[in-house]
Amino acid sequence: MRGGERAALAFACLFPTLATWLYFVALSGTPWTTPIFAACKLVQFAFPLVWILAVERRPLRFLKKPATPGLWIGLLSGLAVLAFLLAAWRPLLASSPVLERAPAAVARKIASFGIDTAGEYFLLAIFYAALHSLLEEYYWRWFVFGRLRHHLPVAGAAILSSLAFTAHHVILVGQFLGGYGPATWLLSLTVTAAGLIWAWTYHRSGSLYGPWLSHGLADAGLMWIGYQLWRMVGGAG
Repeated sequence: MRGGERAALAFACLFPTLATWLYFVALSGTPWTTPIFAACKLVQFAFPLVWILAVERRPLRFLKKPATPGLWIGLLSGLAVLAFLLAAWRPLLASSPVLERAPAAVARKIASFGIDTAGEYFLLAIFYAALHSLLEEYYWRWFVFGRLRHHLPVAGAAILSSLAFTAHHVILVGQFLGGYGPATWLLSLTVTAAGLIWAWTYHRSGSLYGPWLSHGLADAGLMWIGYQLWRMVGGAG
């Protein structure tokens, strides 16, 4: 691996975690939260485009024709996560002491983005489930995992890219749960598991559509959980 490509991959793996700490922790509750969030996302998702087009000078091909097996894997795995979250909310999650601090933390974070109605939250949920999930798959599976597997065994590339993908989620989960105890790390490991599944699906199918579908359905379930937590402290009107 050339030095420039090594530096590009190191940046791609580390920048999302640094950015998340900046807008989710350091600047949380300040007027800078939203503009810094937008700027960081722009840098993150533009970086692969700049690298491929300006440095390597190759065409972009990250949305190849859907492969049927990949779509089925994505659909079934995404529906499994969504069904679990919907079924587990009331009997397991709503009264869990692990989520004791989560409703207030969710309400503060939603307020920091200027959202105060159910309709606005619904639009945010659509953005995350439909668009942000695609952007993350293009970034983490197509670019990071896709580049790493040129230099590492597929398993090693999948593990390394999934751990990098997990890193910024540790900050997110820790902020919502109010600390970095065992529950935070356990929930973060489920993100690693999801990253491994999506990397494997992408590798086997050669298409992002399956991972995107699975990721979008999982995010839809998480946004639904977030809405329920918000309602617990009087959110959504």
